[in-house]
Amino acid sequence: MVKLSVIVPFYNVQSYAPDTLASLRANARGDFEFLLVDDCSTDGTPVILERAEREVPGAVLIRHERNGGLATARNTGLDAARGAYITFLDGDDWLAPGYYEKLLAAAEDLGVDFVRTDHVQCTARERKVFRVPVGRRNEVLRPRDAILPADRSTSVDYPMAWAGIYRRELLDRGLLHFTDGLRTAEDRPWIWRLHRGAGSFAAVGLLGIFYRRGVASSLTQIGDVRQLDFIKAFDQVLEETANDPESERLLPKAVRTYCAVISHHLGSIERFEPSVARKLRSMSADALRRMPQDVLKDALDGMDGERSSRLRRLRRRPAGAPAVSASAVAGAA
Repeated sequence: MVKLSVIVPFYNVQSYAPDTLASLRANARGDFEFLLVDDCSTDGTPVILERAEREVPGAVLIRHERNGGLATARNTGLDAARGAYITFLDGDDWLAPGYYEKLLAAAEDLGVDFVRTDHVQCTARERKVFRVPVGRRNEVLRPRDAILPADRSTSVDYPMAWAGIYRRELLDRGLLHFTDGLRTAEDRPWIWRLHRGAGSFAAVGLLGIFYRRGVASSLTQIGDVRQLDFIKAFDQVLEETANDPESERLLPKAVRTYCAVISHHLGSIERFEPSVARKLRSMSADALRRMPQDVLKDALDGMDGERSSRLRRLRRRPAGAPAVSASAVAGAA
């Protein structure tokens, strides 16, 4: 029986894939499988992965015939996964030796649906530890409670899928798949759905995953139209949260986070191509008008002056979509 499935999408990361694969080898165990999903790479990545399938214990190579993006590649891995537990790794990141064995042990000891972990962010030679924004460690917690409060960073603001481990039952219940085709922010609807749908989780202070930031080919570094998929992602978060039985309690957090991300992108709008920057302003203004206006007002009133002013100005742009009330959003299917 396979105990752990590790899903690792790769796309044009020939410079980093050898480090990733070497770290998988240092985490291999007889009951672990490593699902290497080549998302139709056009550089030397496929050759590296072919060699890894022969040399890394537990490695299984899966090829896409066309590029589908990170969300779709992860879904391909999920469909092939056989493990009792599942986790993720990106093709340009790496692990400490023996990390997965410790992570699996933590999940089994705590007996929860999923575990979230800290990580190390690596930018050139700089290393910085990022912690799960959950105060209570190594305790069984209710995921819904970790969504709030609305005005502070919480567990849903730490959405990286690779920073954790998940019981297979979550996959069987439809809680681990991503929205096909989302090119960015694909983990935002995913982390919200996980926290609304799972029954228990825990945060642990286990360090061992190294996230490589600043990779030139990473979508987060490229200011093209694909970046605007964050609007689709957060529209999905709002729609699904509005249909939740606790929508009145949870919507303020969803709206506030959506506003914060819009403000973040507007604050660095110079990195976008001019046509994309115009589209960002227009789509963001429409998004604000789609939000439940009473909840939006409270969110803007509670934000700092700079972000609030930026969003209020945007909100005054010519309307491209009608405003709706919280009750109307909650009733939308």
